[in-house]
Amino acid sequence: MDRWLFGSEFDRMGMTARSSCLNLASVTDPARWKDLRVEMEGTVFTPALEVMNNVKSKDGVMLTKPFLDVCKLILPMLDKFGGPMSLVKSDIGGNIASLEAKYASDPSKFEHLYSMVQVEVESKTSSSCTNGLLWLTRAMDFLVELFCNLLEHPAWTMSQACTESYSKTLKKWHGWLARFSFSIGMKLAPDRKKFMEVIGGSGDINADMEKFCANFSYLLAENHRFLASVGLDDLKAS
Repeated sequence: MDRWLFGSEFDRMGMTARSSCLNLASVTDPARWKDLRVEMEGTVFTPALEVMNNVKSKDGVMLTKPFLDVCKLILPMLDKFGGPMSLVKSDIGGNIASLEAKYASDPSKFEHLYSMVQVEVESKTSSSCTNGLLWLTRAMDFLVELFCNLLEHPAWTMSQACTESYSKTLKKWHGWLARFSFSIGMKLAPDRKKFMEVIGGSGDINADMEKFCANFSYLLAENHRFLASVGLDDLKAS
């Protein structure tokens, strides 16, 4: 298919049901990287780290809006990755939108992140928020693992870091078609040095990345514990 890779995404793989085209030129064209290297204060992680301070209430309860805001603030980083991350971005964006819509229907009732899932579990009438939180958490697991690999293995290529991260997180939950799509996409990962320069901005990218991984992995682990408590953490894509 020449310079275009066509990929389909399916709800049953934990992804938004739509088709996407991955333009390989966006990854390989040096001009694309120049356009992405915009001025930013701090690193691409700086806004997310600031919001992360408010994810927990004074009582230690996970709050819906700040948690979703942290996830949304990571999406610009995926834009800088190029086409191969469009599957992950679509998945994260779709699940955030689903959870935000539920939250917006009654902000007071759904102030706490897990309240949306508890309502669905008790009513047994819908699973949209449950699936949304589950797959959002898993997608963020993948990203945190990727950031950790970039920190711990400076000699690895971006493709190697992505593949290893996928194997440790999302792979076991995906069917063969999703695995195939990801394996192809990760082979098209951008140059590691250029990617790190783009997301670094004017700050200390390694320090911010390490801080993000340490703090956000703790929140994701809490999500997993909650989902396990209601018997939903081990659901696979069907």
